[in-house]
Amino acid sequence: MDTSEILKKVRRIEIKTRGLSKNIFAGEYHSAFKGRGMAFSEVREYQFGDDVRSIDWNVTARFNHPYLKIFEEERELTIMLMIDVSASGNFGSIKSLKKDLATELAAVLAFSTIQNNDKVGVIFFSDKIEKFIPPKKGKKHTLRIIREALDFHPESAGTDIDQALKYLTNVIKKRCTTFIISDFLDKKFSDSIKLANKKHDLIVLQLYDRHDEELPKVGDLKVLNSETGKELWVDTSSQRVQKVYKKWWIEHNQFLNETFMRSGVDYVKLRTDIDYVKPLVQLFKRR
Repeated sequence: MDTSEILKKVRRIEIKTRGLSKNIFAGEYHSAFKGRGMAFSEVREYQFGDDVRSIDWNVTARFNHPYLKIFEEERELTIMLMIDVSASGNFGSIKSLKKDLATELAAVLAFSTIQNNDKVGVIFFSDKIEKFIPPKKGKKHTLRIIREALDFHPESAGTDIDQALKYLTNVIKKRCTTFIISDFLDKKFSDSIKLANKKHDLIVLQLYDRHDEELPKVGDLKVLNSETGKELWVDTSSQRVQKVYKKWWIEHNQFLNETFMRSGVDYVKLRTDIDYVKPLVQLFKRR
């Protein structure tokens, strides 16, 4: 993709997602993620009905009159976007590829940070850490993240969510809110997601396509595992094949649901051909 084409795509996605961030997500984002930390602001004289637990005894002793500590929510947050750039993101059967949906979600969240004067950073990962962009503020930084997401070419095709989560906990020292954007076809991350959620506030955005749920019945079909490069012929009309595949999908999603619940992680499933606005707003409202 040449530079002019990338810039056009960045502009198109900016126009769409900035509007969503400003008009739809701004309030939900603020109420869902602000107020997680409280910072000391000032003291004032005690008034009848105030909570006595907030009395500042040092100031009270100095002035011989009760004074109260006033706290306000910490205004600045750090938002981290963990974006799965493994080869399975190139799959999508109807409206868009999973990687296109991932880029749009990243853009919406990144522009929401501008509205709230927060920092945003990104970790692109496959079965290795492909790229880390440290969190910063500002439109120029946000547009860089979107540009990278639109035209990112990973060195590796596989997925290792465990390694990516361990990298997050090591590289980001201060507590942050982290969105993990992935199709979660990996399974070896149960312990690391639990540990990461103790240090940070994790939110999972699980992407999937309708043909991840159910194979299309189109007869013999050559199937490519995009992450391993292996090809095999599958009779998609076979009831046995359909049943085996459906069973795998159900069991995998049960594993994911149980893992996220045990870890205390908020999560939502987003399908490539269904609008993501409503489920994302509902996720924010649940928090």
